[in-house]
Amino acid sequence: MRSFGVIKRLAVALVLGTPAAVGALHIAAAPAYAQSAVIRDIAVNGNRRVDAATVRNYLKFNVGDAYDAGKVDQSIRSLFSTGLFADVSITRTANGVSVTVRENPVVNQVAFEGNSEVEKATLEGEVQLKSRSVYTRSKVQADVQRILDIYRRQGRFAAKVEPKLIEMPDGRVNVVFEINEGGATKVKSISFVGNRAFNDGQLRDIITTSQSGLFDFLKGTNIYDPDRLALDRELLRQYYLKNGYADVRVVSANAELDRDGSGFFITFVVEEGPLFKFGTVNIESKLPGVNIPRLQSDVLTKAGALFDLSALDKSTEQMTLAVSEQGVAFARVRPQTTRDSTGQAINIVYLIDEGPKVYIERININGNQRTQDYVIRREFRLAEGDAYNPLMVERAKKRLQNLGFFKTVEVKRRQGGAQDRIVLDVDLIEQSTGELSFGAGYSTAEGVIGDVSLTERNLLGKGQFVRLRLAGSAERIQIDLSFTEPRFLDRNIAAGFDIFHKGTTKSTTQPFATMKTGGSLRLGFPLAENFWMHTSYTLSYDVIKDVEDTASRAIKEAAKFKDGKTFTSSGGIGLTYDARNHPNTPTRGFFLTAGADLAGLGGDVKYLRTNAEARGYYPVTEKVTFVARAAAGHILGYGGSDVRLLDLFQKGGETVRGFASSGYGPRDLIYQPVAGTYAPGSGDALGGSTYWTTTAELRFPIPLVPDELGISGAVFADAGSLFGAGAEAKKLNTQCGTATPDGSSTGGVCLADSSSIRASVGASLLWNSPLGPLRLDIAKALKKEDYDKTQLIRFGASTKF
Repeated sequence: MRSFGVIKRLAVALVLGTPAAVGALHIAAAPAYAQSAVIRDIAVNGNRRVDAATVRNYLKFNVGDAYDAGKVDQSIRSLFSTGLFADVSITRTANGVSVTVRENPVVNQVAFEGNSEVEKATLEGEVQLKSRSVYTRSKVQADVQRILDIYRRQGRFAAKVEPKLIEMPDGRVNVVFEINEGGATKVKSISFVGNRAFNDGQLRDIITTSQSGLFDFLKGTNIYDPDRLALDRELLRQYYLKNGYADVRVVSANAELDRDGSGFFITFVVEEGPLFKFGTVNIESKLPGVNIPRLQSDVLTKAGALFDLSALDKSTEQMTLAVSEQGVAFARVRPQTTRDSTGQAINIVYLIDEGPKVYIERININGNQRTQDYVIRREFRLAEGDAYNPLMVERAKKRLQNLGFFKTVEVKRRQGGAQDRIVLDVDLIEQSTGELSFGAGYSTAEGVIGDVSLTERNLLGKGQFVRLRLAGSAERIQIDLSFTEPRFLDRNIAAGFDIFHKGTTKSTTQPFATMKTGGSLRLGFPLAENFWMHTSYTLSYDVIKDVEDTASRAIKEAAKFKDGKTFTSSGGIGLTYDARNHPNTPTRGFFLTAGADLAGLGGDVKYLRTNAEARGYYPVTEKVTFVARAAAGHILGYGGSDVRLLDLFQKGGETVRGFASSGYGPRDLIYQPVAGTYAPGSGDALGGSTYWTTTAELRFPIPLVPDELGISGAVFADAGSLFGAGAEAKKLNTQCGTATPDGSSTGGVCLADSSSIRASVGASLLWNSPLGPLRLDIAKALKKEDYDKTQLIRFGASTKF
């Protein structure tokens, strides 16, 4: 007899449940007479659902064959490989052989218990066992592993799954997966090895994974995810390549689980290499009909500029499009680089030649359960029927990744219906694009402050951005709703609207309450690389109310205009150029912005307001950065209208530290000529029509403070001025009283308005906290007027510059 039933006595075979275990058995040799006997009959026993003919079909011998022990063994393996049987035995009889089988049960129902973090539908879609499928031990073990993989992708490495079998009549079973989800396995620490050009805090801003901390409830990126870690490696590499490090290598991204399984320690190992600049840049063409001079404007890589791989890629893409627009089909642009190691420069030749003559037959989008197809397709600069260009496809893939809607993006190429046709399959895995955040803090200007915001970056799968934000303090409440369509009219134009309401109460710096309600429409579009233009139209309803009796006459007069209730209708235009090497904590580059607002397109007020600002960043050493900032603004009325007090500039410690909020500029005071000083009048800040401000700051790490805390220090010097009071304030001088020899005044008030320089020096403590950048400034005012209001310590949200 040849029997596989003895396999039950082997524990390993019970676990594996596979025919591979057969090889481990010692099957006794059949008697010599049986080896040569002819098989006259094959009997099948024990089968209930499977036909006897089906069983015989898997045997390796037939009636009339000589009995062969080797073929019997092969037959047993063949029957087990079907997955239909739990046990098989083949016995020699007088007339032939008897095949006895015990069938695997049929799954009646698959259930899950204990799953709260993962939906049932997700688990059902992943497991192999389904209702009416054949149950096998190997399938159960494979499904257990699949379920564990789902939880591990969500950062739950402590999850456990135990399958239970409930036997039913007629050879059926219910399978129940009992799940203990465990806690989310968070990232306890993220560190970097080999980074010199950028500190750990700056690189943590670039990657998507974040460290676990006190404010874990505000974010979901502190859960360990291997897929996200792979993305982070690429983000780090791209960041270095954009900032001059052409030889950078992200050697590894290691994630080590601590002993109790509660968290991961992630370490990125980086080899930066030397800093490179662009050397010579030339264009060569092997194709007739290419107008090379017309392509020069598409080249973003300038000789002497810091090496930037993204500029190289964008130049190649723009030139490829430009050549095709010149009517040259199947042209490709290939940048060829040579290195000047001595001068640490990379010379570039853009070579234009002919690519393969292949057309795109079809573009298939897969995996986008939420995001609309057109949102994905518009990131391709190619469509069905166009000439295939691998460069353009790769650029489209990067654009899709940069949207932030997808965890992974893969674009695969396969043969189409003809030799010169291909099909592109775009395989996507979506990720969450919604965010609920809230925070609280303290500011010396407003006291306790807080905000709550709800953000969706892919509204209804259309790629649109919407944010609802509520912020406030004891003196202010603000509500904002913003919406942006990033590809208005299917062009590279960002269009959107804002609806806002802001109310302020009376305070020590403001003897009246205000309310501002309105909305705006805006458009933004690129003029060149890193260069944007913004246009907007704003309509607002402004109210001044609850003016204190002790308030300045200028404020009381301003509140009488239109009974303190006015409409402002204004249009604006702005230009922004951003060449910084980091979005939050730059150490190199510069930022320029300028804008103008014209009010009087209807409404009750008419003015022209202009602003400009420049910021520069220079690395003194690897960890010390010099920052310079200059800003200025001016507002003037036209058409016989004066500028309202509410529209004038108010400046203080946010521009020249060491001064209080609205601490310098025109003010309502009594002047004492004999003493040569000012005595307090109402003391109210009245605003000015012109301001300027400058800052020089040196930022540095604090010794003995770990980089991962995100704390650094700075020393600074500020200077600025605000002058040019409004019409209501200038009327105060007509009421200015005269002084007697003893220094007293005969009555009346004066306008204090000086264009003199205010200056201060100080030191700062900066913290890149989970709630956002916070800053503590200690400053001493060195140059000021007697009537200015100073402030030694200022704490609150950091001003980004």
